[in-house]
Amino acid sequence: MLAAERGAALATLTSYGRDLADFAAFSAKAAPSEADTPLLRAYLSSQHKRGLSAATQARRLACLRQFFRFLFADGVRTDDPSAALDGVRRTRPLPKILSEGEVDALLGAARRVDGIAGLRLVALLELLYATGLRVSELVSLQTSAFRDDPRFLRVRGKGNVERLVPLSDPALAAVAAYRAALADPAVPASPWLFPSRHAKGVLPARRGRLTERRVAQMLKSLAVAADLPPARVSPHVLRHAFASHLLANGADLRAVQKMLGHADISTTQIYTHVLENRLHDLLRRHPLAD
Repeated sequence: MLAAERGAALATLTSYGRDLADFAAFSAKAAPSEADTPLLRAYLSSQHKRGLSAATQARRLACLRQFFRFLFADGVRTDDPSAALDGVRRTRPLPKILSEGEVDALLGAARRVDGIAGLRLVALLELLYATGLRVSELVSLQTSAFRDDPRFLRVRGKGNVERLVPLSDPALAAVAAYRAALADPAVPASPWLFPSRHAKGVLPARRGRLTERRVAQMLKSLAVAADLPPARVSPHVLRHAFASHLLANGADLRAVQKMLGHADISTTQIYTHVLENRLHDLLRRHPLAD
């Protein structure tokens, strides 16, 4: 159901599969589909005793709720034992971000890389920072994403939902330079914007594309070249930087929500700490602040 009806990502399906397997191991004496509310409470309590993080506990509770709602809706059960469960209390940590100066340092390091490898790095960075794409969305981009209007990127995100994301002039220029260098009349064109390379690194593979892991590795190496701690640099950190820097410079929260592809505004609100800092600065500059 999650795959066919909701278009859940492979990572989500894998995580939910592991969570259900963990619950099945706990309820070894009873079929998971026959569990009652006390058994579910005992399982959730065991998660806390095992020292699992609040985020993991919350995800496992969400998985069980989805599972039993599905059984109830499909007529396998006449009740939903998860309905009476309380949510897991969790504090949402502030997103890890880079400063604007640190992003500039990364871009500077990428521009110092010679050849097509450097052009690809700059294009990757500019797109991540200018659009806030998830790395899964970035590596899945095809050249047709620019077909309708080159100033906008057509992105297919979570749940197979499509959205349009505006591009900055630097991002447009970086992508254009990279694509021009990649073009070779003697090589069949790849449908991917960021195709993978053959072993010798000469020709782009026609069907393959960069993997999420490879992009993360490239950013770690770039962080070292930019004299930044590699642990602080990742595709998702650049996504956080995109949203935080936009809000810090006056962007509307709803607009940022749409560009990030968040279904719920509450997800985007993790970035409002930036707005609070900006309000404090404005108040300090108020004529009557002294």
